[in-house]
Amino acid sequence: MADKKPHINLVVIGHVDHGKSTTVGRILFDTGAVTQQELDKLKARAAEVGKAGFEFAFIMDKVKEEQERGVTIDLSYKEFKTQNYYITIIDAPGHKDFVKNMITGTSQADAALLVVSANPGEGVMEQTKEHIFLAKTLGVPQLMVAVNKMDMAKYDEARFNEVKAEVQKLLKGVGYNVEKVPIIPVSSWKGENITKPSQQLGWYKGKFLVGAFDDLAPPVKSTDKPLRMPIQDVYTITGIGTVPVGRIETGIMKVNQQVIVMPSGKTGEVKSIEMHHEQMPQAEPGDNVGINLRGISKEDMRRGDVLGPIDSPPPVVKEFTAKMVVLNHPTVITAGYCPVFHVHTAQVSCKIKEIKAKLDPRTGQPLPEKPDFLKTGDTAEVIVEPLQPLVIEKQSDNPKLSKFAIRDMGRTVAAGMCTDYVKRQ
Repeated sequence: MADKKPHINLVVIGHVDHGKSTTVGRILFDTGAVTQQELDKLKARAAEVGKAGFEFAFIMDKVKEEQERGVTIDLSYKEFKTQNYYITIIDAPGHKDFVKNMITGTSQADAALLVVSANPGEGVMEQTKEHIFLAKTLGVPQLMVAVNKMDMAKYDEARFNEVKAEVQKLLKGVGYNVEKVPIIPVSSWKGENITKPSQQLGWYKGKFLVGAFDDLAPPVKSTDKPLRMPIQDVYTITGIGTVPVGRIETGIMKVNQQVIVMPSGKTGEVKSIEMHHEQMPQAEPGDNVGINLRGISKEDMRRGDVLGPIDSPPPVVKEFTAKMVVLNHPTVITAGYCPVFHVHTAQVSCKIKEIKAKLDPRTGQPLPEKPDFLKTGDTAEVIVEPLQPLVIEKQSDNPKLSKFAIRDMGRTVAAGMCTDYVKRQ
């Protein structure tokens, strides 16, 4: 951390088998974040499990089961440096059953890299669409696109333009400004146009992939807001004690600070803060840290809880008002519907108490008649009642903790953000 470059969390999204993990592995290898020796080991391991050619993907898919199945299950994190930034890559699963991890990853991201395959017969697929929509709804501010597998498309400019047009149409549809989204041809497997311009893609005049990361805008750090750290996991480490791990979303955390964990309301003191195995005197928004707390035991906190300062505790809500969009529901959503809401790192069953109004998708204004139900494609204002204690904030107070996705029947059915709440007594 000595070079103090600004830090960006980048989530890599896209349809399964379009080469996300290979792209990530190739970036890490070509930027020196992974050594030749490590890669050789993975190459041998890939051949051993009958997945020759998957060595780059294995860099991120370290979990044994993932290597044998050849798919990414959980989120994995790895850092690399560009000229301007220090980037933590979050490799998000493309498989349907792993979308919930993908949501957790995307809600932490400052930027997203969408990987789309140029292989003839591939291109924009169902999950390419779902991931773009989620990135937009969950407020990922910046997007880049890598059109991968150009080697399989024989580095053909016409094929690249075809995929580019498909992607741009999709981006326009969900409200991204296509002028601001770089679309870059690459072959991750062959290492073309990743860390230097490619001879094979002589017709392409833009920046190579890693060079394009330097054009991202650095994230605005909300240091002026109260400290919020949603807990991702709680570990017990011998000789140290209880260590909650998470990402600082807003505010600043300092050693010796008095903190409160919500919903439990237990208070304690920050004994130490560690990031990438280094002790730090303080942590800022965007830092993924492990902290050691004095006075709060493992029983008092779990994934989904939020740490904050004692004088400004994270709000636990009785009910909240939200704007949400129905992405993909097989039937209709009515009042009384009770799915699982994913909010920051929490997963809580919530009941849709009332559908207040449908919103005009173009203007966001309420439509006059009161709806009885919502279907795919509808945007609405609803009142939601969590069935277990939940920390959520208003978009106007803290956008980082206002967003949610709704999962049901193994898919993301809706997403949205909290606009108001009633505190739990």
